[in-house]
Amino acid sequence: MIQPAPKAPVTADPLVEHPLIRGRYSNEELNASLLRPVLTSPGRGWWALVGLCSALVGLLVVAIGVTLVKGIGSWGNNIPVAWAFGIINFVWWIGIGHAGTLISAILLLFGEKWRSSVNRMAEAMTLFAVACAGLFPLLHLGRPWKFYWLLPYPSTLRAWPQFRSPLTWDVVAILTYLTVSFLFWYLGMLPDLASARDTARETWKRRAWGILSMGWRGSARHWLQWRAAYVVLAGLATPLVVSVHTIVSFDFAVAQLPGWHSTIFPPYFVAGAIFSGLAMVLTLLIPARRVLGLQHVITEAHLDALSRLLLVAGLFVAYGYLQEHFFGWYSGNAYEQHAMNILRVGPYAPLFWTVIFCNVVVPQLFWSARLRIQPAVLWGAALLVNVGMWLERYMIIVASLSEDFLPSSWKHYAPTWVDLSLLAGTLGLFGLGFLLFLKLLPPVPASEVKHLQHELEASEAFAREVSAKDGAAGGAE
Repeated sequence: MIQPAPKAPVTADPLVEHPLIRGRYSNEELNASLLRPVLTSPGRGWWALVGLCSALVGLLVVAIGVTLVKGIGSWGNNIPVAWAFGIINFVWWIGIGHAGTLISAILLLFGEKWRSSVNRMAEAMTLFAVACAGLFPLLHLGRPWKFYWLLPYPSTLRAWPQFRSPLTWDVVAILTYLTVSFLFWYLGMLPDLASARDTARETWKRRAWGILSMGWRGSARHWLQWRAAYVVLAGLATPLVVSVHTIVSFDFAVAQLPGWHSTIFPPYFVAGAIFSGLAMVLTLLIPARRVLGLQHVITEAHLDALSRLLLVAGLFVAYGYLQEHFFGWYSGNAYEQHAMNILRVGPYAPLFWTVIFCNVVVPQLFWSARLRIQPAVLWGAALLVNVGMWLERYMIIVASLSEDFLPSSWKHYAPTWVDLSLLAGTLGLFGLGFLLFLKLLPPVPASEVKHLQHELEASEAFAREVSAKDGAAGGAE
C-alpha cells in the first residue's frame, strides 16, 4: 500500500524559519533575564557612551544659546535658501519616530507576534526622536519665546493662529503624535514596572517603580482594562503614522516652488519616514541585543522581519524617486525639469547618487535570506540608510531653494559650525535619552514575551498532537 506523503511540520510562526524565542523558560527566568539591565549596575561602556552623549548635549546647549543671542543669522541660511539644516533635521527626526508607532500599534492590530520583543525600544526611540524634532521649528521661529502664538489659547488681544499656515499644522501634528506615543509607551510598561518594583532590592528603586506602576497588582480587572486601553490607543496611533508625515510634507507641497509643488509628496514622505525609522530601530536594536544579552528573545526571526520591512519600505522610496523624476520630465515644465536635472547631472549630482546608493541599492541586499539575519550586515545597511535619508532631506530642501525661478537670485548653501553643532547635539540628546531608558526602564516587555511563550507552547503542543494523530492514521492504513 502506498503510504501518504508526510505533511509539513506545523511551526509556531510560518512566516519565518527561526523561533521567536530561543529555548523555553519559566516566568521567573524570563523576568530575571529581561529585568537584568535595570537591576544591575551599569558598566564602563555605558558610562563612556553617556559621557560622550552628554558632551554633545553640552554642545547643543551652546549652539542653542548662540542662536538665541545672535539669531538665525548664526546659521548658514541665506536668500534664497531660507530653510536649511533646521528644517532638514526636523523632517529627518520626525520621520525616524514613525517606526515606533508602526511596530507598536499597526502590528499589534494585525496580530503580529514578533513585535513583542522589539516594540518597547521602538516606542522609546519614537519619543526621543520627536522631542529632538520639536526643537527645530521652535528655533526656526527666530523668536522662540513667542512660540505660544502658535497655540489657540484664549487671547485678550484676539491674535489667533493662522491655521492656513503649515507651521501651525506642524505644531498640532507634533503635539498630538508626542502625546499619543507617550501614552501608548507608558501604558505598555505598567505590568513590567510592577514586576521591577517587586523584584528590586534597593528601597529607592522600589519606591520609584511603585509610583510609576500606579498601583498595578496584576488582577484580572487590571488586565482586562489594560488590554482594552492598549487596543484603543493602538487604534488612535495608527492613523498618525500616515497623517503626521503627510502634514509635514504639506510644508513643501503647498508651495509653488519647482521640486516641491507635487502631489506625490504625502505618500513619498510617509514611505521615507517609515524607511528611516526602521533603519534607526535596527541601528539601536542590534547593539542593545548583543550588549544586554537579549539574543534569546530578540532572535534571527526579529531581524528577518525587520529587514523584510526595510526592503519593502525601500522599494516604496525607490518608486517615489522614479515617479518624481518621471513627472518632472513628463510635465514639460522647464522649471521642474531644471529642478530634476541639477540633481542628476548638476551641482547636487554627488549627493543624489549617494542617496540612490544608500536608499535604493543597499536595501536590495535583503532579498537574500542569509543576509537578512546577519547582524553586522544589517547594522551597516541601517547606518547607510540613515545617512541616505538625511542627505535626501538635504537634497529636497537645499537643492530646490538654491536654484529657483530667477538665475540672478541663485545662491548655494554652506552650513556653519552652529548648524553642525545643532545636528550633533540632537544626536547626543537622542543617544543620552535612549541610554538612560535602557538602564532605568525595562527595555523588553516581559509580560508580552511571557504571553507569547505561552501561545507558542500551546501551538507546539497542538502540532505534536496533530502529528501523532497523523502518524497513528498512517500506521492503521
